[in-house]
Amino acid sequence: HCYGTIKLKTFNSMPNMTEIKTTDPTEAFFDSLKTNKPRPPKPQYAVTIAVSSRSLFNMVAERKIYKEDGVEKYVAYQQEHDNEPLMPGVAFPLVKALMTVNARLRRLYPDSDQLFDIVLMTNNHAQVGVRLINSINHYDLTIERFCMTGGESPIGYLKAYMTNLYLSKDGEKVIEAIEEGIAAATMFASGDVENKLSDTQLKVAFDGDAVLFSDESEIIVKQHGLDTFFEHEKEFENKPLAQGPLKCFLEALGMLQRKFYAKNERMTCPIRTYLVTSRSAASSGVCVLKTLRSWGLEIDEALFLAGAPKGPLLQKIRPHIFFDDQMFHIEVAKELGTIAAHVP
Repeated sequence: HCYGTIKLKTFNSMPNMTEIKTTDPTEAFFDSLKTNKPRPPKPQYAVTIAVSSRSLFNMVAERKIYKEDGVEKYVAYQQEHDNEPLMPGVAFPLVKALMTVNARLRRLYPDSDQLFDIVLMTNNHAQVGVRLINSINHYDLTIERFCMTGGESPIGYLKAYMTNLYLSKDGEKVIEAIEEGIAAATMFASGDVENKLSDTQLKVAFDGDAVLFSDESEIIVKQHGLDTFFEHEKEFENKPLAQGPLKCFLEALGMLQRKFYAKNERMTCPIRTYLVTSRSAASSGVCVLKTLRSWGLEIDEALFLAGAPKGPLLQKIRPHIFFDDQMFHIEVAKELGTIAAHVP
């Protein structure tokens, strides 16, 4: 049926394939679908970052309609505003930075699938998808994979999407994800202070204990005090700390960094990582650094604050995201304009 316009005598004269293709009505259709956007990487090789729609876009007004008027009014409102782009949300600068890294990687490794893959993971109804897609296209974001679960929790799909990190504004969903063994954090918008973020380099800052490392050290401090903690650290400084919930994400960042190092681009690498810890370097820093070394991981900058506030240093670093397990540090970071993410 595809070649219904070709007359019988054409087949009898055995035309070449070029002649047949020019009469194929489907070819023009598929040509119209061609895009300049790069193809998404194969998930099994990619570093997959799943972001919720409320993290990627500012949906405060829409959320208010949902809470006050119910799901039907919410969906109707979204459909009425299909062609009105949503405003950028707290995860938007991070997503743009991930795309910047991908562009550099594609230039160095045109055929590689070791890239960031961004997935929109939302419990929105599919009817809202038109506005989400239009918003993503409006900002020219490279997000090809969606999961819209129509009011149900999307957490059960994270493993199927091969997720390396899940970011949401919903703390309960983040806890669900961590219980499923997925690295996750709750995102918080920065305060009134606006820190201009780098548009050429992805900057990721991590707290140490209970984020990159286990919470064993924090438990010792709470139960037995700092003196016992320091004694414990000195006694076991050659024993690696157990891994924390975001160790695997640092590992994934390191894998992509090494691809730049292999091309002699260490000094211009578009990924930079920071350890920002309340630990003291002299009394408990050796154990941290040796742990990273035992994992085969590097951190670009290690900042030991010995209990001093983290906010001013974060304000200087201006990371696209800062991970910490204590809300006190999250709040201070927010007040000074840092995009922070809580790891429960």
